[in-house]
Formats: sequence, C-alpha cells, structure tokens
Amino acid sequence: MPSRLNFWLDTLLTALAPAIWGSTYIVTTQFLPPDRPFTAALLRCLPSGILLVLFCKRLPLSREWGRLLVLAALNIGFFQALLFIAAYRLPGGMAAVIGSIQPLLIMAMAWLLDKRRPAVVAITASIFAVLGMAALLLSATAVMDAVGLAAAATGAICMAGGTYLSRRWQSSLPVLAFTGWQLLLGGLILLPLSLLVDAPLPALNLTQILGYAYLSIVGALLAYSLWFRGIARLSPVAVSSLGLLSPITAVILGWVVLDQSMRGMSLAGLLIVLTSVIVVQKSMRNQA
Repeated sequence: MPSRLNFWLDTLLTALAPAIWGSTYIVTTQFLPPDRPFTAALLRCLPSGILLVLFCKRLPLSREWGRLLVLAALNIGFFQALLFIAAYRLPGGMAAVIGSIQPLLIMAMAWLLDKRRPAVVAITASIFAVLGMAALLLSATAVMDAVGLAAAATGAICMAGGTYLSRRWQSSLPVLAFTGWQLLLGGLILLPLSLLVDAPLPALNLTQILGYAYLSIVGALLAYSLWFRGIARLSPVAVSSLGLLSPITAVILGWVVLDQSMRGMSLAGLLIVLTSVIVVQKSMRNQA
C-alpha cells in the first residue's frame, strides 16, 4: 500500500495529464489550421510515438504485441477518432458529459471481471461528477445527434476499457517505451483517417508549427507518459476520475484566456466535479 505522501504525489503527477489535454481545445482553435481534426490527432500521436520508441530502443516481447495493439487502439486510435467525431456532431460539452461516465464503467468492469465490489462512496461521487459536468457544460437548448452520441459513448467505453486493461495487462516495457509504442501504433491507426477524410495541410506558419509541436511533445509525449505512469501506480477508477480535469481545464482556460462567461450554475457544476474527483481519489486509495 503506498504511503499517503506517495499516493498524493502520484495523483498530482497523473492529474497533470488531463490538465494538459484540457489545453487542446484552445491550442487547436487559436493556433492550428481549421477543420482538420484527424490530422491534429495524427500529428499529436505519431511523431511523439516515433521519438519515444527511438529513444527507448525497447521492443515488446513477442507475446505482448497483440495486447499492445489492443491498448493502442482503445487508448489512442479509436478513442481519438471517436472523440473528434463526437466533438463535431454534438453541442459543446456533451461529449465531455458522456465521457464522465468512465469511472462508473471501470467500476462495473472491476466488479464483473475481478469480483471487486466498488465502494458506495466512489459510486455516489462518480454519479455526482456526471451531474456536475452536465451543470458545467450543458445548455437547455442543446440538440442531440444520434451519431455523435454513439461516437461519444463508444469513445468513453474505449478509454475506460483501455485504462482498465492497461493496469490489468502488466507489460515488460518501462513506462516511456510502453507509452511510445501505444502512441506509434495508435498514430498508424489514425493515419488513413487523416489522409482520407481531412483536407491536405496548407503551408504552415511558425505559430501553427509550434501549435502542432506543443500537441505532440507536451500533449502526447509528456501527458501520456504521466497518464500511463499513473495507471501503473493508482487504481484505474482513480485515474479515470482524474480525466474529468480535462474539460474543467478547458473551461477555466476559456474563461481566463478567451473571456468566456461562467455563471452560477457553471461554477456550482465545477465545484461539484472537483469535489467528486477528490472523494473518488480518497475512496480508491487502498485499492491502488
């Protein structure tokens, strides 16, 4: 069982990953060429995966390739593609609200597959997190789209399954190599989507080059390394609940940088989500 200090240090380091991902929206909308979602996902994942694989110079064991491909598809390739489809077809925030069910999905997986009954306090806090996310991000006039809803729900299932299996399937690779191979394989899954769906990139200026570099080096290489490190040390439910910090960071950055408004209901939702995340961390500490 980790000491209290080590536990909270691991939690804070892991929380940096979704906080970094929360900056993706503002970087994409303010600094990158428009309407190229799969290209942005590809350039975030593939270059950083190549860099990490070349740096680590570690190959998976022959028996690990199948599992690694499954994890890369769930955590990177499928999830990124579905996330962008949902973001384009759903009103603002709906994809994040649906994604907030991930801790509940992982608790259900642990209960069904590992016979580990989740703590009532963790279930309750996770339900309140979903409600808080809805209060923070949804408007009363939101119109639903069936394809977008299906993409968001499937993406949430993929990420929850990838987080759960990443902990359950122990790898011989160190964290950096484990991260690199997933980013590389996930990027290769995204490559045909980028080529077939998105328009070709125009000539990039320095700002756009730096934007893509930020998404790749900070948003993928650093963030996913911290994320998979956290999965190896913390409960999958605790890690998944930290993912709720991504939309919260996006909202705060929009408020601070873009002068977007935050009203009473939004502030209440933000506080509910933050409180729920802390409660889940405490309740899952002994299951790390």
